[in-house]
Amino acid sequence: MKYLFKKGFCGIIFLFVVSGFASAAQGAEGQGGSLLLSLFVGFFALIVVFQLVPACLLFLGMLKSLFARQRSSDEKKSPV
Repeated sequence: MKYLFKKGFCGIIFLFVVSGFASAAQGAEGQGGSLLLSLFVGFFALIVVFQLVPACLLFLGMLKSLFARQRSSDEKKSPV
């Protein structure tokens, strides 16, 4: 859990740094959005990413249970 928290925190910091460089690269023409707009969009992107993690875990659990052997039905069929 601590490892996941550290990696997530590093990812958030990386996102803020990259968005800062991306907004600085646009220049001062005023065509791009403000920093507040970038943070707003980045916040909702983080919400989507953090919702994908439990969705992927549930999907993998579903696949694991779908392709797992059914031992209870095999034990009933074998004559012991």
